[in-house]
Amino acid sequence: MIRIAAAALLLAAAPPSRAEEPRPDPDPPLPGVARADPRLGARLAEAARSRIGPDGPRTRHRNADGSPKYVNRLALETSPYLLQHAHNPVSWYPWGDEAFARARREDKPVLLSIGYSTCHWCHVMEEESFEDVEIATLLNERFVAVKVDREERPDVDAVYMKVLLLLAGEGGWPMTLVLTPEREPFFAGTYIPARDGDRGVKMGFLSALRQLATAYRDDRKEVFSAAREIADKVREASAHPGPEAIPGPDAIRGAAVRLARAYDAANGGFGDGPKFPSPSSLALLARYHRRTRDPQALRIVETTLARMAAGGIRDQLGGGFHRYAVDARWLVPHFEQMLYDNAQLAVAYLDGFQLTGRADFARVAREILEFLARDMSDRQGGFFSATDADSLVPGTARREEGRFFTWTPAEVKAAAGEDAPVALAFFGVGPKGQVGGRSVLHVAATVEDLARSRRAAPSEIEAAVERARRKLLAARDARPRPARDEKVLAGWNGLAISAFARGALVLGEPAFAARAIRAAELVLGRMRPDGALRRAWKDGRASQAALLEDHAFLAQGLLDLHEATQDPRWLSEAIALASALEKRFRDERAGGFFRTPSDGEALLAREKPADDGAEPSGNAVAILDLLRLHELTGDDRWRALAEQALSAFAPELARGAGAETLVAALDFRLDTPLEIVVVSPASGGAPALEAALRRAFVPNRAYAAAREGPELDARARLVPLLEGKRALRGAATAYVCRRRTCDLPTSDPAVFAAQLARAEPLFANGPAAPLPASGSPPAAR
Repeated sequence: MIRIAAAALLLAAAPPSRAEEPRPDPDPPLPGVARADPRLGARLAEAARSRIGPDGPRTRHRNADGSPKYVNRLALETSPYLLQHAHNPVSWYPWGDEAFARARREDKPVLLSIGYSTCHWCHVMEEESFEDVEIATLLNERFVAVKVDREERPDVDAVYMKVLLLLAGEGGWPMTLVLTPEREPFFAGTYIPARDGDRGVKMGFLSALRQLATAYRDDRKEVFSAAREIADKVREASAHPGPEAIPGPDAIRGAAVRLARAYDAANGGFGDGPKFPSPSSLALLARYHRRTRDPQALRIVETTLARMAAGGIRDQLGGGFHRYAVDARWLVPHFEQMLYDNAQLAVAYLDGFQLTGRADFARVAREILEFLARDMSDRQGGFFSATDADSLVPGTARREEGRFFTWTPAEVKAAAGEDAPVALAFFGVGPKGQVGGRSVLHVAATVEDLARSRRAAPSEIEAAVERARRKLLAARDARPRPARDEKVLAGWNGLAISAFARGALVLGEPAFAARAIRAAELVLGRMRPDGALRRAWKDGRASQAALLEDHAFLAQGLLDLHEATQDPRWLSEAIALASALEKRFRDERAGGFFRTPSDGEALLAREKPADDGAEPSGNAVAILDLLRLHELTGDDRWRALAEQALSAFAPELARGAGAETLVAALDFRLDTPLEIVVVSPASGGAPALEAALRRAFVPNRAYAAAREGPELDARARLVPLLEGKRALRGAATAYVCRRRTCDLPTSDPAVFAAQLARAEPLFANGPAAPLPASGSPPAAR
C-alpha cells in the first residue's frame, strides 16, 4: 500500500524577493548541480572503482566504454546500501553535519531517504526515481539529498520512523522524508512512484518534490511551524516517565494470554499473512510452559516451529530462513535472508529441541548454523548482514525476486535425475508453481506418506530425498546468486555468537564454539579502534558509534560463549560491555538505557526502546545480561541496574504486547534462577553430566564448570559459584543451587536431570489458569 503524508504541501502564486543567493558548494558533475568540480568527480570515480561489487555498478547510465556515467559522494562510503546509490545522478550525501550545514548555507530543504541493501521496494524506487535524470536534476537544484542505511544507523531510522507513523499511520521502507536544515520533518512517506498516475497514485514523486520545494520557498512560516510541531510530538512520544513498581507474575501471564489469543491454530504463528517468525514470542511461551506446565504454551511453540520448518519460508536446500511469508501458511516467502532472523531462529529451534526432544528441531538448528557458516561468513571471522530477495535471471540482466530459490519441474528433473519423482512430490514442485510459474520448495508430503503411496520403505524415501536435496543444491549453486550485504554489524554478530555458542552447548558440537570464537575475536579486535565499540565493519574499516543493542546483544553472545567454553575471557569482556552501558547509556533519572550514548550525536529525540521488532529490545536483552551477571558474579550492582530498568518499563510490562523479551526479563527477575556448577576431576571431563545439561531447558540460570586444581581456584575469583565445589570421590560432580542453597551434589546424570527439571511455579498460591485452547480469529500483530 502506497501512502504519502505531509504536514505541509502548500502552493503559492509567486516567490518573494530574496537577498543575494549564497554561492553553492561544488559537486561532482551531475545533472542540475550549480558548480560541477571535475576533480571531485574523478576522485569519487577512483574510489568507486575499488568498491564495485561482482555484478558491476548498479546504474543504467553508462559511458560508451561501459563505465558508469555518474558518481556521487556515496562512493566514499563502505555501506553496501549507500554504494548501491553511488552512481545515481543524484548528488547524495551520507548522513552527517556536512549535508545539513550545506542546507543551512544554501537555504534548502533536505530530502532524506532511508532504506537497506536487501529492500525490494528500495530497489524499485531507486530504479524509478533516483536513476531518473529529471527527478535527479530537481533534487540537485532545490534540495540537499541525504541517504541513510537503516542497518548502520537504526537510531536515525527509529526517530524518523516515529515521524512516518505519526503522519502516515504506518511504516515501511524506503522511508522518504523532507526536513528543514535543523533536521525537523515536514513531509514523510514510504515508497512513492515516480510520476502522477504511476501504479495508480494521484501524485507521484516528481510532483510531490516540486510542491515541497515551492512550499519551502514560498510558505516558510507555515512549513517551519509544522516541522517544529511534528518534532515536538516526536520528542513527546519519546519522553521517559519516572519509575514505577515492578509488576508481578500477572504481567507474564497476561502476555502469554495475548499470544495464545493471536495464535493461528491451523498454521502456527500469530495472526494472518504476511506472517513473520516471532522468536521472541516463542521464547516467552517456552519460559511460560516451563513454570506453569501449560500444554497450550508448548503446543503453540511446537506447532509453530514445525510448520515454519516445513514451509517455503525455510530454504529447504540451504537451511536458512527467509525474512517472512506473504501468506498464512508459511508457503511463499519474501526471499531476503537476514542474519538476525537466522541467529534468533537457531536459538528457537534449540529451545524447541530441549523442550520436546524432537530430533528434527535439532537438525533444523544445525542446518541454520551451517548455512550461516557457509554462506554468511566473512573470511576474517565475522558474519555478513543479509542476502537480497532479487537475483539475476540466468543469461539476462533482469532481476526477479526469488529466482535463485524457485524451481520448475523440468529443472528438478534435470538436476535430480532418478530421484526426481520423489523430489517433485516431497518438495511440492508443480507446473503452476507459486511465483511466476515457478515453485517454492516446501515439505508437501511426509516421508511416511510417500512411502505408503509408493509402496517403499520410509528409509528408501528418506535416502532419495537427501540425495535429491544434495543434487538440487549443487545445481542451484551454479545460478547467479542474490547480492549479499557484506557489512559486519556488532549487534547482529552478537546474536550469531549466541546462536553458535548455544548450538555448541546443546548439540555438543565444538566446531560451533570455534566459529563463535572467531566472530567474537573479530568484533572485539577490529571494531574497537580506540577502545569504544563501533557498530559496523567493512573493507577493513570500523564505523558508526555502537548503540545500546550492539552492547547488549554482544554481551549476551559473550555470556553464552562463556557457558559454552568456560573461558573467563568472555565473561570479563561481557562485564566490560555492561560497564560501558552503565556509564554511557543509562538513564540515571528514570532507569533503563537510551539507544544512543551520552556522548553521541544529538537527534530529534533520545529513544529508550522497550518493544521487540525484528530484533529483540536492546533494553530487554541488557536487563537479561545484567541479571545473568549478578547470578554469575554475585555483584549486587548488576541486579540493582536491572531492577531500575524493569521499574522504568513497568507500563510496557503491564501492556505486554510487543515487549515479549522484556517480559522474559521480568520472568528471570521473579524466578529463583538455578546456579549450576559442574566440577570435573583434574584428569578428566564430565561428558555424562554435560549431556544431561544439554537436554534441559533452563533459561533462568547461571552455569559454570571447571576442573579441580589451579583452574578451579582461579575461576572462583571471578565466579564465586565455584567456591568450595569439588569433584567428589574422584568423579565429575554437579551442584544445583538456588540462592546459594544447594541440592545434594550428584555424579548421577539422571539425578542431575531431575534437579534441573524442577522449576519454581510462576504463581506461589496455585497453578495458573490454562491458556486459551485455540486462537481467536487471526489478527495481525
